[in-house]
Order: sequence, then structure tokens, then C-alpha cells
Amino acid sequence: MRILIIGASGKAGAAVHHTLTERGHELISVGRTSGDIRCDIADPDSLEQLWQRTGGVDAVVNAAGDVPYRPLADLKPGDYLSAFNSKILSQINLVRTGLDHVNPRGSFTLISGILAREPIVTGAAAAVAGGAVESFVRAAALEISPQRINAVSPSVFTESLDDYGTFFPGFVPVDLSEVARAYVKSVEGAGTGQVLVP
Repeated sequence: MRILIIGASGKAGAAVHHTLTERGHELISVGRTSGDIRCDIADPDSLEQLWQRTGGVDAVVNAAGDVPYRPLADLKPGDYLSAFNSKILSQINLVRTGLDHVNPRGSFTLISGILAREPIVTGAAAAVAGGAVESFVRAAALEISPQRINAVSPSVFTESLDDYGTFFPGFVPVDLSEVARAYVKSVEGAGTGQVLVP
């Protein structure tokens, strides 16, 4: 398959890129500052240019989306707006603008996260964003068939515990290899409207 992967330079994206490449797929990496194509998926004009450059693909995989982490009392309206634009609207627009560029039986795989179902202190904006992405996936699946859409919703990465483990007390971490496996299931499988928890 010819697959567009957004966020391939991040930890999850790099693992997904490696795994899908090993499985024989042709990958086009996209990032704001690195990759085969530079694109900020939060910018609609940048998205239009992306599709002009890539043409048709069989699948779109996203592993990018930043959200602010602050105590609830410190979160400002702009923080929620930032989470909305970076993690929710960017992924919605990726699908919306990509419908005509993805194979009629192709797929989209988005990213949410464990905070949509198990929030943490300082994670309110991330919880809202992840929950919205998962709701969008379920709703979009009803309308885009035979194209498919799923979300991968990982816990904190085992490989990131040194940096973020204290923010996720008692959480079971997930290896990046398992995250990549969930993306493979979404891309190569037949399911749609699913939230895949590695």
C-alpha cells in the first residue's frame, strides 16, 4: 500500500513508520519540520498543498497532535483552543480534505490517547481532545464507507516513562511495538469506527 504518515519523526510515528515499512508498504512521511513533505495539518492551506503533492494514497496514518498540560485552574480558553486546533480540528480536516485522495476502500487512522477514558491531573485539555477524536471516528465511520476510519488510543509509552512516568501513577505503560501493531490492525484489517487500545 501507498501510505501517508503524519508525525513520523515522533516516538510513536517512528515506530509505526518502521513497522509499516518492514511489512512492505510504501510510506510518505509528513511533518512540520521533517519528513518527505513539510506540512502543518492544523493549517488548511498547508493541507491542500499536501494533497496536491501526494496525489492518491491507500491509507492515511496520523501519530501527531500536541495538547497543553496544566492544572485545571491554570488552563485558559486559549489552551483549550490550542488542543482543539492541534489534536481535534487538524485530524478532522485531514480526513475531510483526504476523502477524495484516499482509495475508495482505503483507510484513515487517527490518534487519541488513554486520557479520553482515564484522565490525569493536568490532563483536562488532553482528555477533551482525545474524547472528541474518538467520537468523530465513530460518527465518520457511518458516512465514509467503504473507506474506513479508526483511532489508536495508547497509554503512556514504556519508552517515555523516564520523562512522563510520574504523571501517570499506576498506569500500565505500552511498548511502542504494541502501538505500531494497533496501527497495522487499522491499516491492514477490515474494522471501522473502532478505538484500538494497544
